[in-house]
Amino acid sequence: MNKSDLIEAVASELESSKAEASKMIEAVINAISEGLKSEEKVAISGFGTFTKKHRSARVGMNPATKEPIQIGESTTCSFKPSQHLKDSLHEPKPLAAMSR
Repeated sequence: MNKSDLIEAVASELESSKAEASKMIEAVINAISEGLKSEEKVAISGFGTFTKKHRSARVGMNPATKEPIQIGESTTCSFKPSQHLKDSLHEPKPLAAMSR
């Protein structure tokens, strides 16, 4: 699913226009982004937690030349799904498939 698919799904679920759904999606993305800029994490109950992570500078390797290169420090974000989301993704296998 890409952003366009998500907008269509939200518009369909809320029975609204794609333009309104697009504004809603953008608002959520902006709120999460701003939350991460000002806080260490953004937790959405029943969905998961976005966390800001700091990566220290390190030495890497140029895959083409195999020479060591210096990689600078950076800040990134990670996502940890909630137990509810994990459970909703789990599809139990049929008993016949488990006995093989």
